[in-house]
Amino acid sequence: MRKIRKVVFPVAGLGTRFLPATKASPKEMLPVVDKPLIQYAVEEAVEAGMEQLIFVTGRTKNSIMDHFDKAYELEAELEAKQKTETLRIVQEILPAHVSCVYIRQPEALGLGHAVLCAMPAVEQEAFAVILADDLIDGREQSCLAQMVAQYERYSSSILGVEQVAEDETHLYGIVDSVLLDKNVHRVDGIIEKPARDEAPSTLAVVGRYILTPEIFEMLKKTKRGAGGEIQLTDAIAMLLQKQQVLAYQFKGNRYDCGSKLGYLQATIEHALMHDELKDSFKDYLSQLDLEQWTK
Repeated sequence: MRKIRKVVFPVAGLGTRFLPATKASPKEMLPVVDKPLIQYAVEEAVEAGMEQLIFVTGRTKNSIMDHFDKAYELEAELEAKQKTETLRIVQEILPAHVSCVYIRQPEALGLGHAVLCAMPAVEQEAFAVILADDLIDGREQSCLAQMVAQYERYSSSILGVEQVAEDETHLYGIVDSVLLDKNVHRVDGIIEKPARDEAPSTLAVVGRYILTPEIFEMLKKTKRGAGGEIQLTDAIAMLLQKQQVLAYQFKGNRYDCGSKLGYLQATIEHALMHDELKDSFKDYLSQLDLEQWTK
């Protein structure tokens, strides 16, 4: 079994829920305190041992490439001004042993289509997928690192899942599964965004996947589904007919940064965890008169 070393970041979405902020800037570049969402996702991937980052982009996403490229002028200026710590932060955005590949998604045909676009770079290897919208704090170990450990144990495709409220099943892909071991489920079925009375469970797939290369053949056969898009969950449902797929309940907190509320929650809680800001921010929050905002 080859270790997983490639990860796909589907980043071609338009981010319409954050307009006008995302009119000219990708939603993945929205900052949570002092780092963009995509950097949190990349740091998680690197911690999990990923060596090649595959970004499936759109025509308005050049700033993502710029962020992970070397900034000669900026580094020279920081060095000249002897801003050593800031220079270190800029230079360590991407470790030297990690490479980037950028693939253009020609049409916005859904997550499944975005993953299929990555096939030439992935080749015949198992690989990971991270959706930067889902910012996950993995406590002692990142979410993807936890899933890689499960892959090394089971050699199967693995879906990152968490329990959601019954009235939220229409927002997610929901799995029908059987518990195999602590936090590990065998997936027997998966439905994309079912109504509450049609959902087989409340175990929802979130933005973390480890997939075997056979998923590409399934994606080639997948027709447009919910929302008129090629759904990754539909391809996974086909994959279930040929091989085992598991669901893993990761340890950690997920912030849905695809929604404005989730993004604000992530910003506040990460500010409270930030070494430089946490004390002064706690003081600010303790003095904030919330009643004035409810009148």
